[in-house]
Amino acid sequence: MDPAATLAPPNDALHLQGAGLMLAASRHAPPGQAIAPSVLYAHGFGQTRRAWAATAQALAGHGHAGLAYDARGHGGSDRNAEGEPYTGHQFTDDLIVLAGEMPRPPVLVAASMGGLFGLLAESRWPGLFRAMVLVDITPRWETAGVQRILGFMTAFPDGFGSLEQAADSIAAYLPHRRREGGRSPDSLRELLRQGPDGRWRWHWDPRLVDELARDSEQHQDDIATATRGVRCPLLLVSGGRSDLVSERTVADFLELAPHAHHVQLADATHMLAGDDNDRFTATVLEYLAELDRTEGTGSSAMQRAPAPVIGADP
Repeated sequence: MDPAATLAPPNDALHLQGAGLMLAASRHAPPGQAIAPSVLYAHGFGQTRRAWAATAQALAGHGHAGLAYDARGHGGSDRNAEGEPYTGHQFTDDLIVLAGEMPRPPVLVAASMGGLFGLLAESRWPGLFRAMVLVDITPRWETAGVQRILGFMTAFPDGFGSLEQAADSIAAYLPHRRREGGRSPDSLRELLRQGPDGRWRWHWDPRLVDELARDSEQHQDDIATATRGVRCPLLLVSGGRSDLVSERTVADFLELAPHAHHVQLADATHMLAGDDNDRFTATVLEYLAELDRTEGTGSSAMQRAPAPVIGADP
């Protein structure tokens, strides 16, 4: 969850059909060009597609068109109907649907929650992604980091009386970032929704915490098993000050996926794309260039296996 990632608006707004509901999305393409996206962006828990705006625009400027979307229950995407709990299978299915409908397997750039569902999706449909960039997430993670995130997300159940109060809570949550004195209320409107009572509440469905995140640790073994079967190129970009990813969890990941590469941004936290966006973007651009150098046009990495049945167990 990175409440400070409120950047420039996307250059397009779309609504896509996920696995049974509508997902809000943004297309990022090189200026003046209408080309199919080759990068798919999946945000972390509590984020929106806006978290990728700076990186997606920079990559598009180098010819890498992208598609960023809001996960179900987040931002402008639909929420699950009352009585329909949120499950990991649903988020994995959404990724499979979106990536599977792209003309060629995309490179998945995925933070935290998005990366975990990316690993599950690729294990179910080998060849779904050309490659994956995992942003500060490993199949097993440190409990303290998750508890800090959930603590912030549940700290204000009644919302805020003003956008300024919300800004103060963000500053307290991310003390290592300098508060932007000139931030306008409109920038926070991307992250909050004003209810009939006039109070401002975060954009995500509150049910997500208890139904999806609270007991997520019980799924670590399943995610680790899925990771062991992933064969597409993998890059892990971690934050040196992350409280979710550690030397221990990185070593475990590299044992599960020995073909993966690892880059650490020493001064970044779990919100590394927001902490050091320039270095993060440069790292991704270097990785994409290396993929282009090492893959031929007929590479088997560009071929998909038959699609699985949506909703089936991984």
